[in-house]
Amino acid sequence: MAQILLIEDEAGIASFVMKGLSAAGHQPTAVATGRDGLNHARTGGYDLVILDIGLPDIDGFEVLRTLRGEGHTVPVIMLTARSSVDDTVTGLESGADDYMPKPFRFEELIARVRLRLRAAQPAAQGADPTQLQVDDLVLDVRSRQVDVGGRTVDLSAREFSLLETFMIHPGQVLSREQILSRVWGYDFDPGSNVVDVYVRYLRRKIGAERIQTVPRMGYRLVAE
Repeated sequence: MAQILLIEDEAGIASFVMKGLSAAGHQPTAVATGRDGLNHARTGGYDLVILDIGLPDIDGFEVLRTLRGEGHTVPVIMLTARSSVDDTVTGLESGADDYMPKPFRFEELIARVRLRLRAAQPAAQGADPTQLQVDDLVLDVRSRQVDVGGRTVDLSAREFSLLETFMIHPGQVLSREQILSRVWGYDFDPGSNVVDVYVRYLRRKIGAERIQTVPRMGYRLVAE
């Protein structure tokens, strides 16, 4: 059970996220201002922070820069209505571990929470917290680089997100609907064949045998 701090001033969103985090087995705490968020985060009692940018007192960028400036390394996922490239870059350069624009699919948020919590676990043991690895397939979250058997492959942003989703759930069958919601967002046409198209693209780059089609169910990343 992870202790998660949610810094979000919109009551409806905060309630929705809190219920979902609790249902996923976590123990969330919510605050509505940047200053309260800073005070809570500074205690060091949280495994992860979900941080909104548009707060009523100090914005999320300032909260994050202050935390990182004080040496706090807690994983931070920025959750915001802003979706411009400039805001994304500012958030990541300020020290965010991930960035999710509103509206969002809660399944995707939970997947990202799991990834950041898992990435943080080996840090105390000296392992690299920014990498996912399944067999000889290695994905670097920060550099957005993918190595296949020691060979670097170039992926588009969408291909990278698709592979990241598979690598968070190695060996697990993911339905097309699950993949759509996590990679493309909840408002994408569920009747689209875009998942099949991008799985085909990904297979060409990492090896067709690595992604298995499970008839009438979806796809899974093969993990030995």
